Amino acid sequence: MRLRTILLRTILLMTLALAGAHFEGAAAVAQEPQTQATAEAPLTDTPSDQAAKEIEKAKVQLGALQDSVKQNADNDDALVGLAAKADELSRAVITISVNVRPRFDQIKNRLAEIGEPPKDGQPPEAKIVTDERNTLAAERAQINAVTGDAENLSIAVTKLLNEIIEMRRQLFADTLFKRTEISVSVLDDAASAFVRETGEFAQALSSWASFVWKFKRFPLFAAIFLSLASALVLLSGSYRLFGAYLRRDEAVENPSYIGRLSIAFWSTLIRTLALSVLLVTSFFFLNSFNVLRPDIAPVIGALFGTIGLVYFVGRFVNAIFAPNEPRWRLVKLSNLGARSIGYCLSAMAVVNGLDYLFSSIGEAMGSPLVLTVVRSLIAALIIGIILIAVSFSKPMLARDGNPDAPGRHWPRGMAIILRVVGAGLIVTALAGYVGLARFVATQLIITGAVVATMYVGLLSGKAISRQESFGDTFFARFLTRRFNLGPVAIDQFGLLVGLAIYAVALLVGIPLILLLWGFHVQDLQLIAFRLFTEVKLGGISISLLGICTGILLFAGVYLLTRWLQRWLDGNVMARSHVDLGVRNSVKTGIGYLGVGIAAIIGVSAAGIDLSSFALVASALSVGIGFGLQNIVSNFVSGLILLVERPFKVGDHVVSGTAEGIVKRISVRATEIETFRKQSIIVPNSELINGLVGNWTHRNKIGRSEIPVSVAYNADPQQVMDILLELTAKIPLVMRNPEPHVEFLRFGPYSLDFELRFFLADMGDGMAVRNNLRIEILKRFKAEGIEIPLPQTDLTIHRDPRPALADAARDQTDGQETARDKPVEDEERPVRQLRGRAAES
Repeated sequence: MRLRTILLRTILLMTLALAGAHFEGAAAVAQEPQTQATAEAPLTDTPSDQAAKEIEKAKVQLGALQDSVKQNADNDDALVGLAAKADELSRAVITISVNVRPRFDQIKNRLAEIGEPPKDGQPPEAKIVTDERNTLAAERAQINAVTGDAENLSIAVTKLLNEIIEMRRQLFADTLFKRTEISVSVLDDAASAFVRETGEFAQALSSWASFVWKFKRFPLFAAIFLSLASALVLLSGSYRLFGAYLRRDEAVENPSYIGRLSIAFWSTLIRTLALSVLLVTSFFFLNSFNVLRPDIAPVIGALFGTIGLVYFVGRFVNAIFAPNEPRWRLVKLSNLGARSIGYCLSAMAVVNGLDYLFSSIGEAMGSPLVLTVVRSLIAALIIGIILIAVSFSKPMLARDGNPDAPGRHWPRGMAIILRVVGAGLIVTALAGYVGLARFVATQLIITGAVVATMYVGLLSGKAISRQESFGDTFFARFLTRRFNLGPVAIDQFGLLVGLAIYAVALLVGIPLILLLWGFHVQDLQLIAFRLFTEVKLGGISISLLGICTGILLFAGVYLLTRWLQRWLDGNVMARSHVDLGVRNSVKTGIGYLGVGIAAIIGVSAAGIDLSSFALVASALSVGIGFGLQNIVSNFVSGLILLVERPFKVGDHVVSGTAEGIVKRISVRATEIETFRKQSIIVPNSELINGLVGNWTHRNKIGRSEIPVSVAYNADPQQVMDILLELTAKIPLVMRNPEPHVEFLRFGPYSLDFELRFFLADMGDGMAVRNNLRIEILKRFKAEGIEIPLPQTDLTIHRDPRPALADAARDQTDGQETARDKPVEDEERPVRQLRGRAAES
């Protein structure tokens, strides 16, 4: 006791000492606020200080970018890289401005809490409050300055981006419309340069081949092997998935339109992609293994590009025109016309490819510009002549539809277009605008082939997605056999396949067209990045990538919730022999909780601010108060039913006019299945507010009754003994409480009894009662006990008629009465019979 007193005194003294020290420290702070603030100044920068430093760095980067743009004004590739850096800098500046916004809101709210400084004549406020207001006001001013600098910097970056775009547009226009004088001397100079370049290239190629064979033999074979393996993997996988659409079945006499479209599109796309993978991986591995020299690498790249171009056009010609298989042809051309157009297109592709290849060789060898100009001139002239020659051919299918018959001329408009384009190429090239002529000729071949292939792909997707069209395809038959899908599911799957074909055609074709029209890979990356990260609709920015991420996360959490439901139900609760109703309630609760969590995660990942839903919630509250009362009432009632569980799935309930077995309990309504297999959807609010009878609330024990009536000449005790004896033979009848028979009444024509017994499961009641009635009938027949029919006694009274009444009447009236009286005499007993029958 004494020790405890000493400890208490010691603690009290220490507390007083600490309190005194605290008050002394507070006084010191009040006396020397400037010194204390300096001593306890934070070592880390505030958000506004960090933002100011980042803005200064961004200004330095902007100055460097502006200098680089001026130095590379005539280099398109360098301008592309600088545009990407400028766009990245713009996003960084916007991020700086966004990051300081929360701190600005905090300062604004705190200043609102502190209030305005006291006016003249009002009591002064504490110095600490004044210092805090001044500090916050200074930081707010700094944030405003940083935000202003960020806005100005963003405007400057945007201006720089616009300048880069304008420079690139001007470079592209200058390249296309640059004029070169075409003369005999130019042609002579080009011929001399060509002979000299050919010798130099042959010597360089020979020395490189000799070097590779001596010192780079193994890397060469390794690169070839790896590239071939990559292409074979893609091709084999494609054949496994799309094998039926990569080759034509010669046994098919009249292929369907959808079959022709599908084979044309997929055979062109898959095989071209396989060759592209082979060529790209070959160049990548050869360059990675140091097999290619700097002067040879561009030439090999151009060679691979030429091979890919010629192969693609060849596949396109074979797919669309089918020169040797008219039944697979997609256009109405004769055989001769299909072959001639196919040869012309292939020849133009070869001319364009060789022009590109020779230009790359000239750049690698450092040949003069005049040689490049003459090569492009010759290519443009050849393509123009081919177009003019094609315009005079007769490729159209004969009127009788025979592909072997001589064809008809082009439609007049098409022939004129071909001649105008061909003559335009020739005139443009001879006028000295060789770059423009070469560009137009290239776009005619490559862009035309890409657009036509895209169009065929879109037609294939449209044909496959048409109702009841996908079921006739090979893939649909495979799905039907493999997954046992019905016609409706196959038709819905066909719609998805059609949309997928649309996506493939557009995602492959549009980037290729953009690349052909002067865009760079960096431009496409920038466009894709902006498309998926920031799509502006007015003042709202939407991130497609964020939305897709949110959808994927929602789907993942939802699937995880479903798996958790199945796992808990099948492994935990089933092994623990948990009641079926409890299992259903747990599964339903976990399902709704998981969907809620998945929705929150998905919305947050999509970049949608959940606080913005406050306005929506306030608006919905008005609707809930007026128009959504029933929905909210049913929702809350459903939650009460799941938690309180006045009945559960599998219970036999009676609610109003609905009686049956509970099949499902959701937060809005409960499904009750009647014994006629009719599903009745009952709103939960009615089950909460109304009377509900539950036959199986605590258990499934229930009483069954069988009424029995016997004749008056039967022995009541014998009847009761027989009923109890027959009941005792049924195993499903409970012995406790034991069965018993009630002698109910003396009926009008029978003695009425009722057999009462209990069953452990009310679901067995109908079968038990049915079998027991059969046994009772058999036993009563054997014992001679009669089950009487309903009996009714009817007494008919007929009144006598005096015989002299007819003779005393008038002779004339007597005749009428003689006719009427028998009818009345016969109707009267009938009326008495009806009346007494009604009484009885």
